[in-house]
Amino acid sequence: MKVYLLTHERELNKSSNTGRLVSKCLKDQAEVIIWKRKEPNSNLVKLIESGELVMLFPSQGEGVDSNSKIESIDSFESFILLDSTWQEARKIYNRSAYLKQTQKISLQIDKPSSYRKRRNQIEGGLSTAECVIELLKQKKDLRLAALLQEEFDRFNLM
Repeated sequence: MKVYLLTHERELNKSSNTGRLVSKCLKDQAEVIIWKRKEPNSNLVKLIESGELVMLFPSQGEGVDSNSKIESIDSFESFILLDSTWQEARKIYNRSAYLKQTQKISLQIDKPSSYRKRRNQIEGGLSTAECVIELLKQKKDLRLAALLQEEFDRFNLM
């Protein structure tokens, strides 16, 4: 499994960013791509156009075409997550036409987020690390999911 974190540049220096935990634990299975409004990452655009990549997207996301959502992650090995605040993620999505064409999937999680380092969380929303933990569990990589969960729990207490 490969995770692409499309990250707003302001996230890079925030102590509350959980994308760093993902990069640390997943190593070469995670790639951070700095979002640039006028210069989209060409490799990311190619992956989107090829259909090899699916975007993790909130089930109550604004402007989501329900026909573009797929039901299962089983047929994908590459995932893109917007790694930023919810407000910044919305802007990234709305200002990046190529992202709107990406196949999308939502995680169906019955537990609330345990992330405590940021305010203004959306109801039912998870942090980047929590999303990747759930993806790993669904992809049956329980060892890596447990490692990331341990790192997240430690980080969340600091």
